[in-house]
Order: sequence, then C-alpha cells, then structure tokens
Amino acid sequence: MRAPFQILVLPYRKSGNKFEYAIFKRTDAGYWQGIAGGGEDNETPFEAAKRELCEETGINSGSKLFKLQFLAYVPKIEFAAHKGWPEDIYVVPEYYFSFEVVGENIILSNEHTEYKWVDYDTAHDLLFWQSNKVGLWELNERLKKINI
Repeated sequence: MRAPFQILVLPYRKSGNKFEYAIFKRTDAGYWQGIAGGGEDNETPFEAAKRELCEETGINSGSKLFKLQFLAYVPKIEFAAHKGWPEDIYVVPEYYFSFEVVGENIILSNEHTEYKWVDYDTAHDLLFWQSNKVGLWELNERLKKINI
C-alpha cells in the first residue's frame, strides 16, 4: 500500500566549474519535474527516494542521497491511494533529496518521455511545480557554497 508521503529527488552533476540539474518530462502529464514518487508499505522517505531514483533513472547508488531541508505538503486528493488513508489526513509531506550523478548513465522508465541536463535558470523556468523550484533553489544555494 502507498504510504501517505511523497518524495522528490533532484539529480545534479558538475560540468566544468558549473552545476547542471537533470529534469524529467512526465509521460502522463507532459510537464517537467524531478524524480517523484511515494513510499510503499513501511518504507522510510530515504528508502523510497533510493527506490524511486533506481526505478526512474536506472541509477542504483542511492546511498549517496542527501536530504534537503525543504519540506512541502501536497493535498491528499492528488493521490489515488488517498482513499485508503485515514480520514484525518488532509495533506501529505513531500520530502526533498538531492543526488550527485558521477559516471552513471540515466536510463528512463516509462514514467518519463525525456530528460535533460540544464543550468539552474533553465531548470527553474521549466519545472512545473513551485515546490520543485524551491527545492532546486535550496540545492543550488548549497552547491554554490561548496563551489566557492
């Protein structure tokens, strides 16, 4: 059963002296986002993020995931599984993670029609969900500090 939480993973890589971010175009809705999904059964958000990263990109080194500080909430009605959740749940938390892609190739699942590596401004402009943009902003700010 789907757990009442959502995860989002923002993959990034270093390209020269800049960072690039992988964004993914959804098959069902046609918009751009990070890697997203929900927990299954008793998974923790970290375990769900590792699994979703592997399922949607073919990358199986999710132990390098880094949890971001940002946390969003999504109305439960956005998820078909909400009918099986307790009635007193109105919103579900969305936990944000980042992952540095080094030497791995992305192999898309059928959830996405394409992906692309882009700079921060392009990713920010293309991402559909405002919460994805906030998570990206936090990640970009963190990376700027280590890239000084």
